[in-house]
Amino acid sequence: MYNRDYTPERIIELKSNEIFVFGSNLAGAHGGGAARLAYNRFGAVWGQGVGMQGQCYAIPTMQGGVETIKPYVDQFIEFASSHPELKFFVTRIGCGIAGFTADEIAPLFVDAIDIPNIILPKDFVDACGNQA
Repeated sequence: MYNRDYTPERIIELKSNEIFVFGSNLAGAHGGGAARLAYNRFGAVWGQGVGMQGQCYAIPTMQGGVETIKPYVDQFIEFASSHPELKFFVTRIGCGIAGFTADEIAPLFVDAIDIPNIILPKDFVDACGNQA
């Protein structure tokens, strides 16, 4: 059961143990949306489209359908689970430039519902409600 805060609508700063989780492309060209914010503010590395970098974590969302995103989300959930000292703020990955809806992406995060250091957007939690 999800019993914690939701990812804020706008994140402009992070505490030292907080991680900004954003949707990227495999090439790591962080030119727009949350990826640009990750690059400009939180240490995303140009050319790195997957995983931990600076004070953020990239999940590729631009390479195809939802099924192509799932392995990266699973990898993220495993990573976050093994780093309980960090707090991961998941943005609405895939719901901007990539063009997916929260109802399409949220089910990928159903396994994150019971992981206390993964903070999800409210609409993701709401969409997962039927599946958790």
